[in-house]
Amino acid sequence: MQQRNRRFLILVLTARVLPALMLLAAGLSSCSKASRESPRKEPVEQDDGKVNIGFSIDTLALERWQRDLDVFMNRAKELGAEVIVQNAGNSVEEQNKQLLYLMERKVDTVVVVAKARDSLTDSIQKLRARGIAVISYDRLITDADISLYVSVNTEKVGELMARQLLKLNAGPRWLCILGPDEDYNMTLIKKGMGRVIAGKPINIMDTFYTDGWNYDLSYQEAVHVLTSGDIPDAIVCGNDAVAVSVLQAIENYYSGRHIALCGQDADIAACQNIVRGQQDFTIYKPITKLASDTAEYAVMLAKGKTPEELVPSGTVINNGYADIPVIWLDPQIVTKSNINEVIIQSGFHTYGEVYRSTQPQEQ
Repeated sequence: MQQRNRRFLILVLTARVLPALMLLAAGLSSCSKASRESPRKEPVEQDDGKVNIGFSIDTLALERWQRDLDVFMNRAKELGAEVIVQNAGNSVEEQNKQLLYLMERKVDTVVVVAKARDSLTDSIQKLRARGIAVISYDRLITDADISLYVSVNTEKVGELMARQLLKLNAGPRWLCILGPDEDYNMTLIKKGMGRVIAGKPINIMDTFYTDGWNYDLSYQEAVHVLTSGDIPDAIVCGNDAVAVSVLQAIENYYSGRHIALCGQDADIAACQNIVRGQQDFTIYKPITKLASDTAEYAVMLAKGKTPEELVPSGTVINNGYADIPVIWLDPQIVTKSNINEVIIQSGFHTYGEVYRSTQPQEQ
């Protein structure tokens, strides 16, 4: 009797417990299946169609680069892209770290204003290995697998400088106070100048490279030259900020004689000095178009366009690694006679900014 009762109890418990166990097992199986499938859904969730652009710049201390970045970001935003900006603060080491950070952020394209032309090879190789396009912006990055180079034609900048100085009959003795030697644009400026003055009675007295675009150094070099008694007829400057520092030295130590002076970028201080007659000319680089176009190229590369599709002309420049597709924009001379047309009518600077004072700016 007791044995029959125990068997009956077992049957009842089995009938009640087994369905519950089956439901629990089904639930666990469903949870397990869901947990295995969730990683496969992740790429779909991340693929929201947005384009992410990294912008790595060596410094934002210059008026020029602040303008470039503002235009670039505004155009990228219009195109629906997000921009992650990294400012290296004039440090090669920091710029390399920031490039790897952008890689980890899984950006689609990286635009680079390099601190040093040959210092980013390994970082760029890692970006390219992840399928991330790299645009070298305004300064050519050498010995690296960059996708595209976009710049104003810097050799032509040098040509225009030399031609205008010859037109001014500035004299045969020229001094170059350029930017840092590691900026390949300085090499291109000298190359362009050399092409124009070849066979002409022009003597480049010396070339000084301003390390880190440190304008105290360019000022000191100008003072050294002016106080040595070996006075040049013309001084070619790496940019307008260098020209401002050189002009200060001229006014402090040799104000009785005009020395032909030129720079590039059409900074507001340079434009003011041109209308005052203190700087002879600058080279205007269409920065607004350069930055805006580059934002468009960055988005197109992110969406699968090839560099060759962006450069149908097949124009290339060899950067020591390969022949790199390049897009050139044309520079233009700015003098006192055409500054209204080139600078003010284009909206680069306003009339009030350029002509705000008829007195020499305090240096």
